Amino acid sequence: MKQLVLPIKDSNILSEVQDTLLRNFKYGRRNYTIFQTGKATLLRVSDVLALKYSDVFDDYDELRKTAFIHDKKTGKPNTLYLKPITRDLLIYQKWLLENKVNSEWLFPSMQRPDRHITEKQFYKVMAKTGDLLNINYLGTHTMRKTGAYRVYVQSNYNIGLVMRLLNHSSQQMTLAYLGLDQESREAMLDQIDFG
Repeated sequence: MKQLVLPIKDSNILSEVQDTLLRNFKYGRRNYTIFQTGKATLLRVSDVLALKYSDVFDDYDELRKTAFIHDKKTGKPNTLYLKPITRDLLIYQKWLLENKVNSEWLFPSMQRPDRHITEKQFYKVMAKTGDLLNINYLGTHTMRKTGAYRVYVQSNYNIGLVMRLLNHSSQQMTLAYLGLDQESREAMLDQIDFG
């Protein structure tokens, strides 16, 4: 049976997930930064985990304003705007330095720094986070879905923007991806003044 993965819509739950990722794991700073990066860039987990250090930091160890990659799934070029996660990435860079982690990968496996953390490893992190918080809808796509949902709500429900950021071809696909069920639609409609 396929697990249901939904965006985190409640800001308090989002804070709990972020805090758990940061504080309840040996490599919490890495796990937290993976989540933040996925949430802010709306990348698929495979693309987040495959980021190289040089994609994000230049030859002088300065954070780039944007990163340029090709999506694994679609092969399409993608420009990542990094400003929303500047602070997180700089703290993470310092953590890497303090822990003497030297890898070409932005998010290396700590057992095998010559490789990046795998989707399976990150799935286990998210599953354990869900278990600790008694949340049954967390998975590796939670970060992408949560970022997309936050863009949708904070952009005044600009579905076209979210579709473009996710590289989706239809509004229906994007609405389903955002987990907008009848209850969510009704809550949004309750906010509309129909005059």
